[in-house]
Amino acid sequence: MRPIVALALTLIALPVHADPPAPRLPAAAPAAYAGHGLESLTPEVLDRYRAAPLPGPVSRRIQALLDLRAPGVGRLTADGKALYFAWNVTGVAQVWKSDGPRRFPIQLTGGEDATQIVAILEGGKWLVISRDRKGEENPGLYLQATDGGPLVEIQHKAGVQTQFNLASEDGRSVYFSSNDIKKDSYAIYRFDVAARTRETLFEQEGLWAAVDLRSDGRLLLRKATGGLWHEFYDYDPAAKRLAPLFGQGEKEEFSAAWGAKPGEVVVLTNKFGEFRRLYSFTAGKFTPISDEINHDLGALQIDRRRTRVLHTLNEGGYTRLRALDARTYKPIALPPLPDADHVFAGPMTPDGRFVTLGVDDGRHPLQAFVLDWKTRKLVSWHLPSTPEIDTLRFARAAIEAYPARDGAKVPVLVRTPAGLDCTKEPCRVVIDFHGGPEGQSIPGFNVFAQSFVDAGFIHVQPNVRGSDGYGKSWLHADDGPKRLEVITDIEDAAKWARTRFAVAGKAPRVGIVGGSYGGYSVLIGMTMFAGAYDAGVDIVGISNLVTFLKNTAPYRRILRASEYGDLDRDAVALAKLSPTTYVDRVRAPLLIIQGATDPRVPAGEAIQIHEALQKRGIASRLIIFPDEGHGAQKRENRALMLGHSLTFFEQYLK
Repeated sequence: MRPIVALALTLIALPVHADPPAPRLPAAAPAAYAGHGLESLTPEVLDRYRAAPLPGPVSRRIQALLDLRAPGVGRLTADGKALYFAWNVTGVAQVWKSDGPRRFPIQLTGGEDATQIVAILEGGKWLVISRDRKGEENPGLYLQATDGGPLVEIQHKAGVQTQFNLASEDGRSVYFSSNDIKKDSYAIYRFDVAARTRETLFEQEGLWAAVDLRSDGRLLLRKATGGLWHEFYDYDPAAKRLAPLFGQGEKEEFSAAWGAKPGEVVVLTNKFGEFRRLYSFTAGKFTPISDEINHDLGALQIDRRRTRVLHTLNEGGYTRLRALDARTYKPIALPPLPDADHVFAGPMTPDGRFVTLGVDDGRHPLQAFVLDWKTRKLVSWHLPSTPEIDTLRFARAAIEAYPARDGAKVPVLVRTPAGLDCTKEPCRVVIDFHGGPEGQSIPGFNVFAQSFVDAGFIHVQPNVRGSDGYGKSWLHADDGPKRLEVITDIEDAAKWARTRFAVAGKAPRVGIVGGSYGGYSVLIGMTMFAGAYDAGVDIVGISNLVTFLKNTAPYRRILRASEYGDLDRDAVALAKLSPTTYVDRVRAPLLIIQGATDPRVPAGEAIQIHEALQKRGIASRLIIFPDEGHGAQKRENRALMLGHSLTFFEQYLK
């Protein structure tokens, strides 16, 4: 492995301009690469950009933080006696079993590939397991006996996504969707557990999934038509009859499940208002079943017996759990819950008696509880690990807002280092942009954020326009070419930070970091708005929207076009919104981190902008993980990603 080379560079804080000058648009999009995944890179490229080892003190600090972890909330058996959950204590997520509250868990799966439990089949004999190889996002499905043992393949094909949809009530069938016929289309299959055979149920072209199953065998099908847009259908497999329900030809957001009444569908949508609300859809009519409030509802689920409807309430980034009677839609009182930033429901048992709950109190990794509706008791099943660290000292996020240049108020989370005097000299600031772009930065326990706070940085997370949680208008403000009108929120965050955290008129040094769309935000902040930030760390970010749309996985291209724009119709806007268009403006140093197997943002996106910066003599560094995809899942790589990000900012934000 090559050592880190300290690059000598005199950094000059450039003035922040109000509006970007008109770019000199390229005659054609860059064509430096083609395709995605490991096969698109040569061994020489992988070796050249391999991550260097971290200095000992940095590695020890990061490793200690990565020991702060907790299992997932998991799935409970129907009798409430055993909990199955994913846990990354081995360095990558595997499936574990606990035979009672706070019992010592047993590891059921192993190896180097991320593995999750997606279902417990009725009867308690089999688990359904999903496994992905090297972050390729081409997972396979397997059966495993509930007491462990070898995996039995349902389907796992190279270059093919096999996604669990649901299981039959009797546990005899597993339904899954797969793009094994066509890369940009999902067929739906039924796997017979006893016979170990599969049959094709539905293969109409489109991004299809089966989301619910009635006792009469009818399937509720969902067809994705955009990043957030869906159509829903009633499908009878026996008669092979497909009946449209809602969403057809619309650009609207829906999630849904079969209701308790014959033919009824419970729907979560923001079609009829600014915020997501619950509706009963019967005989072609939507009837509201939740109050109209200025907060989004989310995470809709109904137990198989149709007794309760569970959902969450997003209160400015804080998550509250709510329950309704599935037949009357009257609110059901929850037992006293822990005081926490977030409480959400995991899977329910088929009869609805038990549900796992995840609790994030902001001071500890996720805690898992089981709620027994019959006794109304809440029992802690497993506790988080916090070795050698007092997490009570962790910074809590304060919610503020900064002004955009058009007067909009942009919500922002701020975490400040405790015990660090920022009154004599301004403390360094790192602004962290979330992915999505339809994501949301939320309060709560955050090891990534705390690592920056521990290093003496003020950590800031904006929810710029395009973020979820603030209503439909805010969410869709950046769709397609409209992004040109609000992309300035990225520069305005830096302007605000230099004033908000200034001391005696002296502005702080400000860095920018983010992953996925957040990585794209980093590249925009460093190119289009050169001078706004003093250093940047881009993690799996898009450098050119045209090359990205051409080379991302086919299924992703369909979903992302609704968010970024059409390659032909919106060509001018895509060029204006591409960081590579403004690469000649860059003056500040940039670290780029990428996974080789990433099917979403191809590694070519990282390489093309790194090479362009190198030609200009900019202090650009590139790290490529050969065994990771869209981000880092393995502990070793997560440590390298976080450690190199911190050391980069510590070097360039002095």
